[in-house]
Amino acid sequence: MNKFIYPLLLRYQNFCLHLKHFDGIAALSLRLFLIPVFWMAGSNKLAHFADTVEWFGNPDWGLGLPFPTLMAILATSAELGGAILLALGLATRWISIPLMITMLVAIFTVHLPNGWQAREILMTYGNYDWLTSSGSFVILNNGIEFAATYFVMLLALIVLGGGRYVSVDYWLNHWIEKFHGEK
Repeated sequence: MNKFIYPLLLRYQNFCLHLKHFDGIAALSLRLFLIPVFWMAGSNKLAHFADTVEWFGNPDWGLGLPFPTLMAILATSAELGGAILLALGLATRWISIPLMITMLVAIFTVHLPNGWQAREILMTYGNYDWLTSSGSFVILNNGIEFAATYFVMLLALIVLGGGRYVSVDYWLNHWIEKFHGEK
């Protein structure tokens, strides 16, 4: 190998070894972003639980889901419990699964009919040229953007876990490995 390239590769490898101690920051950032999202969604469902059940079950103006009380309990529990577990970095991979299911239900029952973004609304009912004269202008119209983004973030947390040094998961695993190694 070239005398110039080989030392560069070694330096790069050494640099990457030092970076591994910061790999928990990505997982922590995802968790910190998602905590208020799920806490607010779950809190809102809990505060208006009867309305949530009615909305979940009503086929005319709601979602028309079967077992609306059970579904409301599951969604509320996943969101509130998920926010708490994400805050702690505890069972991060496990709680990401029901939260992803909640996002899929939201995408397919609430947001999908509204599409990805509401550009058509602006073009039809707004002064589109004036609104976009200074750059892009976006109205989301309750489309799938956010739910899909949260789904992808949760998928990343399944792979990353809670994060090195910054989660209860990490320290529990560290303690278990230490305890198991002493036997």
